[in-house]
Parts: sequence; C-alpha cells; structure tokens
Amino acid sequence: MDSDSPSTTITAVHPDIIQTHILTRLDGPALAAAAAASRQLHSLATAETLWRDICAATWPSLNDPSLQSLVSAFPGGHRFFFSDSYPVLDHPSRFRKISSPSSELISAVDIRYKNSLILSKVEATETVSSWFQCSPFRVGLLDPKDTVESPVQYAVDGDDKWLRHLEETLTLTWILIDPTRKRSANLSSLRPVSVKRHWLTGEAQVRYATVVGGDWEAASEVVQCAIVVTCAGKEGEDVQVVEVNLQVEDMEGRHLNGKDSLVILQQALYHGRRKKWKEGEAKARYERYVEMTRERSEKRERSEKRLDMVCIALAVTIFLAVWSYLLFR
Repeated sequence: MDSDSPSTTITAVHPDIIQTHILTRLDGPALAAAAAASRQLHSLATAETLWRDICAATWPSLNDPSLQSLVSAFPGGHRFFFSDSYPVLDHPSRFRKISSPSSELISAVDIRYKNSLILSKVEATETVSSWFQCSPFRVGLLDPKDTVESPVQYAVDGDDKWLRHLEETLTLTWILIDPTRKRSANLSSLRPVSVKRHWLTGEAQVRYATVVGGDWEAASEVVQCAIVVTCAGKEGEDVQVVEVNLQVEDMEGRHLNGKDSLVILQQALYHGRRKKWKEGEAKARYERYVEMTRERSEKRERSEKRLDMVCIALAVTIFLAVWSYLLFR
C-alpha cells in the first residue's frame, strides 16, 4: 500500500454502519471499552437498545416484560444495570447503616449447561411481613412437585468424574434486584464452588457461593450467600433439577433469618465492590471461608474443653474441701 495514501479512521465510517453492523457484534465488556475510546463511539455505544439486547442475551430471564420496564427505569438504563450486575460481587469496604429496608427483592436466575439454557426464572420476594422477618431466609425457585429437565446424563453414586463434569459445565447467575432503589448485583460465583452427593439421598448438590459481610482482610465476621442446585435422576436418564435455593449462612453454619439477611443483602447491593475476578478466584475465596469456619469451630471447641476442665477442677476442689472439713473438724 502506498504510504502517501490517506488512512481510513473510524470517523470515516457512517455512524449507522458502526452501530448496526459493528457494535452489535460486541459483548458487554467490549462495548463498554468501545464507549471509552472516543467521543463519537461513546455516543453510539451507549445506546439503550444495544445494552438492552446485551442484557437479554447475558441474562435471558430479563426478557420478562416486567423486568424490561424495571431495568429501563434504572438511572442509565440497561447500561447501568449491566455495570452493576456483570462483575463479581465483592464484600463491602465498611458497614453502613441502611435508612430503610426494601419492601421487595426480585431474583432473576439463569442456569446453563454448556452454554445451553436449561432454566430461566424470575422470583419476587416480599420483605416486610413478620413471617419473612422471623423465619430463616430462603428463596426457592421450584415448588416441591416441579422439576426441570436437563440434557445431562445421570451417573451412579460415587462417580467423581461425573461430579467434576457438573462442576465444569453447569453455570448459574442469580441477579438480585431492588426495584425501589434501582440497584442490582450478582450473588452467584457463576461456576460451582463445590459439587457433592447428599449424604442421605445421594442427590448431587451443586453449590454456588459469594462471601460477603465483614472485613475479609481482618478475618472478621463474614457470611456466604449460598445457592444450591439439587440434581436427581436415574442411571442412564436425563438429570432433573429438583431444587434451586438461595440462603444466607453465617460462619457457624446457621441460616440467618429474613431480617438479618435483608440487612446483609442490602449492604452488598448498595456498598459492595464490583470486580472482575480471575478464573478460580471465587472457589479459592470460598475454600478460604470454609477454612476460617473450621478454625473458628476448632477454637470454640478448645475453649469449651478448657472451660470443662476448669469446672471439673473446681468441682473436685469443692468436693475435697467439704470432705476434709467433715473428716478433720
């Protein structure tokens, strides 16, 4: 090519071509990067229709008509929703008091097997009743009689290879939305942090988790938002998803009630940092959390043993003192 010939820049391309034939081929992170490249690309790449299509492709559950109108009402529309929900949720930098609790939370959940959608559902949860406030917090997507078919072939108990297959191929996103304050966050680790058989039923339990709560670096109180997908079936048949539940667990393994869970979830929604994690980082963080809970449990057991020894020694001392008094008075 002649070095003296004029070079073609992006400004020479008609804006309609850029917007309809170039930007529509980008995913969310690439489109966000394009918007920061120049003033012209920013005006084209921030179009609401582009971000609406990207959000719907990333989270098919957003195709629900009620969510479409809700997300459009976010400040910044679907673009703001994407920036809130696409990164992995990190713990809040510090605890901040929420002025008033939200009256409702909406969950938009999508489960994929090898990028094929097997479940997409929207679930609304009221948060003001006394039943919600006092009962253990739990959001269940499926009724006891409901099941979801999947293309996964069920394997016999003890097949570790099959469990690893689920860990590598089954992904989940759980977008929690506050419709009042127009904020959202992804509570899922996207890929499983553990896959185990239930000790009694033998069903496969696929766990996704995000650790939130206190100051992680200071190893203070933290909790996990645990999403458990339970898979059942018979040998040689397709796997059935029988349960998809969200609960909030503390370091003692207790399920928090609705009131305490709502405070933690609101902290995560409004003040939780968003970050792009590397592959395997969420699982490593969960494993560190499990190690912290184990150390906490062992420390409590040691303290209880020391207290038992003190109580026994005190009882023996009192016993001997009483008998000494009775024998030598």
